[in-house]
Amino acid sequence: MDKKILIAYFSWGGNTKHIAELIQKETNADIFRIETKIPYPTDYNEAAYGVAKEQHEKNIHPELKENKDVSGYDVIFVGTPAWWYEMAPVVKTFLESNNFEGKIIAPFITHGGGGKYTIKEEMAKLAKGSKVLEPFVVYGKGNSDTENEIKEWLNKIK
Repeated sequence: MDKKILIAYFSWGGNTKHIAELIQKETNADIFRIETKIPYPTDYNEAAYGVAKEQHEKNIHPELKENKDVSGYDVIFVGTPAWWYEMAPVVKTFLESNNFEGKIIAPFITHGGGGKYTIKEEMAKLAKGSKVLEPFVVYGKGNSDTENEIKEWLNKIK
């Protein structure tokens, strides 16, 4: 990839961060951690089954702690855990807060057993005018094959 690349991700427990770092190792891309202005609780049940569930049910997109200007990038890897069959609400905020016209989005999704759901399609709706590629999907932090699987995925999407 000879394009200017950004990796933007949200990670509550470290799984998505781990995948973002593996992608960065292969791409030398800039990296940006998407965070909420008001942090999610540190207890998983409170975060996922409390706050995040309520945000999904009420279609609340939490305020970003900081935004990243994506205008100088050609390709944006967007990482999210799958929460309540969707991307994390703060990732929706990030996508809505930027202009992705003409950009390529490469999603990567971590999950606890549910898979990718319709996250790719959801990203395409929120990042209007972008081309959304097939996502890299991994259970948890992955396993000993994950780094090679990322390399294969990157070669496919070049």
